[in-house]
Amino acid sequence: MPTSRIYRTAVWGVGIALAAMLLALVYTLGYVSHTGTKAAESQQSGTPAASGGTVDFSTLDQILGILNQQYFGRANLDPQSLYEAAIRGMLDSLSDTGTFYIDPTSNQISVGPTGSFDGIGATVSKNGNNIVIVAPFAGSPAAEAGIKAGDIILKVDGESTQGWAVDQAVLKIRGPKGSTVTLSVQHAGGTTEDLTITRDEVHVDTVTTTPPGGTLKDASGNTISDLAYMNIAQFSESTPAEVKRVAGDAESSGKKGLIIDMRVNPGGLLRETVDTADAFLDSGVILSEEDRDGNQNVYRAQAGGVALHIPIVLLVDEFSASGAEVLTAALHDNGRATVVGEKTFGKGTVNISQPLKDGGALYVTIRRWLTPKGAQIDEVGITPDFVVTPGPLDPGYDQNNDVQLQRAIEQLENPSPIPATATPLPVTATPVPATAIP
Repeated sequence: MPTSRIYRTAVWGVGIALAAMLLALVYTLGYVSHTGTKAAESQQSGTPAASGGTVDFSTLDQILGILNQQYFGRANLDPQSLYEAAIRGMLDSLSDTGTFYIDPTSNQISVGPTGSFDGIGATVSKNGNNIVIVAPFAGSPAAEAGIKAGDIILKVDGESTQGWAVDQAVLKIRGPKGSTVTLSVQHAGGTTEDLTITRDEVHVDTVTTTPPGGTLKDASGNTISDLAYMNIAQFSESTPAEVKRVAGDAESSGKKGLIIDMRVNPGGLLRETVDTADAFLDSGVILSEEDRDGNQNVYRAQAGGVALHIPIVLLVDEFSASGAEVLTAALHDNGRATVVGEKTFGKGTVNISQPLKDGGALYVTIRRWLTPKGAQIDEVGITPDFVVTPGPLDPGYDQNNDVQLQRAIEQLENPSPIPATATPLPVTATPVPATAIP
């Protein structure tokens, strides 16, 4: 992996935040193009241990052999499951949610950091024994071919989908740009047809402007037209440009305020998160990084953002992690935003993804990051200025009566002072060095 790519680091998922993101992305019908280093070589017996001495990994093979020969339930043994469990057991011993293993299937069918992929451009789910289209992406090959939400995929290239798992369907339907796939589909009215679709590059927008419920409304049900709304689902390579377009339009059009919704945002690429924060700052520290030797690098805002004056309220919840927390801390600590919602996840580490020989990936924690005020938020999270529940994944949430969004609107329309009891960010004695990085 080239150095420039290695340090486009990210959270692409941590603990439950990873699960939340994969629910949204892992079943996208497409093929993700990955760039990276040669897959890491497998460990051999006699491998040096980090703390000295050697570790004999051949014992794992010995255990597998004993199970295959003597275990009462050996007919139910799944070598792949045992192999993945051994990997996860090793990583679980680190007590670090930022270092984790992605199995080959999940790695292959997930949408990667570019925010684009090659495929037909639709998401699927399973309903009983049927593979069903959740929705085609606007302008995608699937949409242009006539695929509609609710369509049942009966066959893929002539092969019946009955009993297929969702990931099996995704792997069969995805493919490189320019190739074709024929889907036999049953539409909502019961009619069936065969559709041959040419796969293409599909872009997944990480920034959208339609609020929950479709229209921005206050607690009284009044439509709000003088505020702008922006949801950032994650931070990919396209995110800064998307954010700058929406934020710049909001400020230039004279909107009284901007709501940035980062609920259920698991993070993403670090450089792109920094560039996103820079859109709202003219100066100041965005974050600092600290490596295992205690060395620090500082990311500072550059002069000339696109939205430097419009008031901002950030919406966060317990699934807002890493990059979402970086942006939250950067705008809050620099006096650019008020925070509403629930306490965030608490992911304060920086990770790289290393491809593995089995087609999976290993995410490794290489540094930790600190807020502009020098706070470490890992396993701590960020408490909003105004704590409001429920959020999108909480019981009782109603997108047509989103109380967190309503509180954000109220704060922009009639600003309230931050309660004296609020502790938005933990404060540590760790100083942020005065030196800047390029």
